[in-house]
Amino acid sequence: MSLFGLGRNQRTFRPKKSAPSGSKGAQLRQHIDATLGSGNLREAVRLPPGEDINEWLAVNTVDFFNQVNLLYGTLTEFCTPEICPTMTAGPKYEYRWADGVQIKKPIEVSAPKYVELLMDWIESQLDDESIFPQRLGAPFPANFRDVVKTIFKRLFRVYAHIYHTHFQKIVSLKEEAHLNTCFKHFILFTCEFSLIDKKELAPLHELIESIVTY
Repeated sequence: MSLFGLGRNQRTFRPKKSAPSGSKGAQLRQHIDATLGSGNLREAVRLPPGEDINEWLAVNTVDFFNQVNLLYGTLTEFCTPEICPTMTAGPKYEYRWADGVQIKKPIEVSAPKYVELLMDWIESQLDDESIFPQRLGAPFPANFRDVVKTIFKRLFRVYAHIYHTHFQKIVSLKEEAHLNTCFKHFILFTCEFSLIDKKELAPLHELIESIVTY
């Protein structure tokens, strides 16, 4: 199955989010597409000269959400409550879910349920115009960067689970090159803007070191 094909679990695979046409976000996305097309991921993550950092973080957050959504969508038939009863990243790391609002005390859920809750939560942030304003020139909230950091921290956990639990399946689907490119782009962007604490990256420390030092 192609990574751009529909996953069987439609609740996990969502329609791609995009910036409104004519908006600042759409212009920045064109820049992203152009720089990604060059194959230079380090160049692609840098803030374009003269652009607002919050606008840049916003449009890239949507793109990385879409990427992870598509990647996980190919694994929904293999990542089931029976196969993955907890959300783990190897034997040392287990993630429990809390959103701080409806679920304040972290709860243990299966990996597919965790990803479903995680994607629902991120989607609710992206759809909230008080956090991710759609109108050109609308102000970003004071806590915008904190929200972005939480989104990236949680998206990383999906990558960590995929690499530790489902990488052989990705290889059998011949999609490992695409997964690795998506993750490299994600990590280079994360490092460029210091979006995830180092301790959170520990489950994939060796892979990340090979990316950032290459």
